Amino acid sequence: MFAYIIRRALYALPILIGVNLITFALFFVVNTPDDMARMHLGMKRVTPEAVEKWKVEHGYDMPLLYNAAADGTAKVTDTIFFDKSVRLFVFDFGTSDSGRDIGQDISQRMWPSLAIALPVFVIGLMVYISFAMLLAFFRGSYLDLSGVILCVILMSISGLFYIIGGQYLFSKVFHLVPVSGYEPGWLAWRFVLLPIAIGVFAGIGASSRWYRTIFLEEINRDYVRTARAKGLPETRLLFRHVLKNAMVPILTGVVVVLPTLFMGNLILESFFGIPGLGSYTIDAIQNQDFAIVRAMVFLGSVLYILGLLLTDVSYTLVDPRIRLS
Repeated sequence: MFAYIIRRALYALPILIGVNLITFALFFVVNTPDDMARMHLGMKRVTPEAVEKWKVEHGYDMPLLYNAAADGTAKVTDTIFFDKSVRLFVFDFGTSDSGRDIGQDISQRMWPSLAIALPVFVIGLMVYISFAMLLAFFRGSYLDLSGVILCVILMSISGLFYIIGGQYLFSKVFHLVPVSGYEPGWLAWRFVLLPIAIGVFAGIGASSRWYRTIFLEEINRDYVRTARAKGLPETRLLFRHVLKNAMVPILTGVVVVLPTLFMGNLILESFFGIPGLGSYTIDAIQNQDFAIVRAMVFLGSVLYILGLLLTDVSYTLVDPRIRLS
């Protein structure tokens, strides 16, 4: 098992390097530092002197990959690639184009993001799986049909409708929770309660329908028919056999949402004014702060690859056959 984990970790390293190279090419080859300077300074009446001054102030005046004018190792280190991309591998995010410490901003903003994303992830997973198992238990009945129709209706409605409707109903009409904002400490629950509820409710349709499909596929397998023929109760069959054997595809789907635990939910945080990493990224895109966008793209890649690695490890716990491969 240890060799399996090491092998998977080694597979992840080239992927991360490739993502970093592609990100560098997109930000500095397709969109050159001169383009960045003009975007920040304004496209009209921008002099070459102003462009060069902005590049010097923000560290974009160096060569991209190789500094022929430098000596020794400085030929490689005194480059934009080393300063802006290689340092990301040691999580040195540098400063934003507005002069702020990106690493400090991330360490402060990750907690509001976790305050929303972690409850949505945990509560949502329990609600979706429980609802899907209920539909699978009553498969073929009117309850199952009604549940599937409800799931299709819920997944057909835009998430913005739930956000705006929830804000109007629970904040404007009933005045139960604040419409937006955030306050650190124990009172934070008042501001994150509605985003959490909306985040869980908005995912019921698609997630429950998908989990139901997984459970129905397992229920139709030969081992389930054999266990049912031996007189095993349906509830025990679902929880002890079907759920256990359905964990591999469930874990595969869970890894997709793992990066959002730290990266935050872009739409929820923006509409509710939560100062998390999601709104941080949206603000950076709107302000054309490419240093922050680069850092968040790299951080998202690291978290996604880490999620894949954790998923591979969890496979070995639920499927003994993988340990032997």
